[in-house]
Amino acid sequence: MSPAAAEPGDRAPPGGSAMASAVTRRYAAALVRSAQRPAPAAPEPALSPRLDRLERLVIDRKVELESILEDVVTEATRALDADRGTLYLVDQVGRELVSHVADLPELAQIRLRVGEGVAGWVAETGAVLSVPQGTADARFAPHVDARTGYHTRSLLAVPLFDSARPAAVIGVLQLLNKRAPRGGDPAAGFSPGDVATLERIARRVSALLARSSLASQLSGHPGRPLRFHYNHIVGDCPAMREVYRRVARAARSSATVLVRGPSGTGKELVARAVHDNSPRADKPFVVVDLAAMPAELIENELFGHVRGAFTGAHADAGGRISEAEGGTVFLDEIGELPLPLQARLLRLIQDRSYTPVGGRRRSADVRFVCATHRDLEAMVRAGQFREDLYFRVRVVELVVPPLHQRGAADLDRLIDHFLYTFADRHGRPGLRISPAARARLHARRWPGNVRELQHCIESAVVIEEADPLPASAFPPPPGPAASATEARPAGARFTAGVGPLRTVEAAYLRWVLARCGGNRSAAARALGIGRNTLLRKLRADTAAPDGGEPAPAERPANPAQDGD
Repeated sequence: MSPAAAEPGDRAPPGGSAMASAVTRRYAAALVRSAQRPAPAAPEPALSPRLDRLERLVIDRKVELESILEDVVTEATRALDADRGTLYLVDQVGRELVSHVADLPELAQIRLRVGEGVAGWVAETGAVLSVPQGTADARFAPHVDARTGYHTRSLLAVPLFDSARPAAVIGVLQLLNKRAPRGGDPAAGFSPGDVATLERIARRVSALLARSSLASQLSGHPGRPLRFHYNHIVGDCPAMREVYRRVARAARSSATVLVRGPSGTGKELVARAVHDNSPRADKPFVVVDLAAMPAELIENELFGHVRGAFTGAHADAGGRISEAEGGTVFLDEIGELPLPLQARLLRLIQDRSYTPVGGRRRSADVRFVCATHRDLEAMVRAGQFREDLYFRVRVVELVVPPLHQRGAADLDRLIDHFLYTFADRHGRPGLRISPAARARLHARRWPGNVRELQHCIESAVVIEEADPLPASAFPPPPGPAASATEARPAGARFTAGVGPLRTVEAAYLRWVLARCGGNRSAAARALGIGRNTLLRKLRADTAAPDGGEPAPAERPANPAQDGD
């Protein structure tokens, strides 16, 4: 199902997740087959290797969540010889059941109050219900059939329970119209074996939901409607819905993608979503952080080398391009790529071929996704970035907004998501946050964006003993006159005598770092460069300008202030 261009509450149109479904369909089949085995007498055994792989798909990949659930429901419908299947999830706003995966060619979506109809009764009671003759049961809601023109003869519905709150129902899995065997009774309905199988499937679906980014919403705040698109990417503001729409379009192609946005906004998650929902999803996703790599090693790291290419090259070594064959190369911080290597990268993207150090030209079957926080247009004008490379990497552009532009609702979703995730990870399930603490988090502008919020909440979960977390567990918002470059006393103005550019630059880096109190992340933001770029420059400057003691920039007095 396509993620997100729809208005809030609308069901995404079918067909948008064809690529992701191709990745998940066979794993969904494995899940259903494992559920069809006889029920164990004791706790269920470890999942089969193929089912383990399905769980890893949910844990590690940024696939469309509905595509995973859709394939599981499709396989369950087929395995139990039903005509239609529906997965309802409980939307805490208004306590409604909302159909998120369903065979509904007639309607975009079904909404039922908890307690309404068979599915609503199952959500309210937590009990399984099998109706051999649906219209004869008082709990049946005939208005759905009236709207669709569909005739329900038999029905089976089982609850999905919250793994953190075993008595809480988070959804309902429902099958309609058991297909009778040749010569059988069409009114017989689902057998006790069918009921047991669907209950086991429901337990596995609940476990998968608990490992996804949906878990915090299904267990979360009753005042926020249920919204989800890509696994592990949280948010539903208009700017993020546009990102999701473009991800879905880009994933179906092999075009080069440029992901733009400030540091900490989640550009790598977006890049992974493009890969994980593409035809290359089963192939490698190789990350190349250009900002963290010394310039003189980038060529060898990317392209590899052959034996004897240089002193110490005792054997052939494949580079990152070779490692990613058939998959996707993610070039993070492409704006940091040295100008001499930009021509090599242009040739690679343009011709899909490259030359290892000391070797012969080779072809490469890879897809490129690039990311940067830099103003590439300004760099092109300044002669720091090749214009032809700029046009090559900017075929499809995805702009990830800074956190302070995403609105209060998205911030609340992220707070709930990180609180749920880290409370579970650090052995504090069910941990809450006080209204005063939430208000304090809303008062910050989050210059480090989602990454800063993530680290802030994890720190509070680990350090603060109180439940709910009080406001004092989180740093207060800066005063009106405070800024990253005014965080600590230092000379009000940078001055330097005439000297070599490298010496002047090193002195300026140390001055900015001192103004930021040793916080390298804040210093990098003030300088308009990546944190890894700043670290590389600081490492290159290992001595003070007079050749004496090592520069203090590498040794901040308070390691806890070292940002993200």
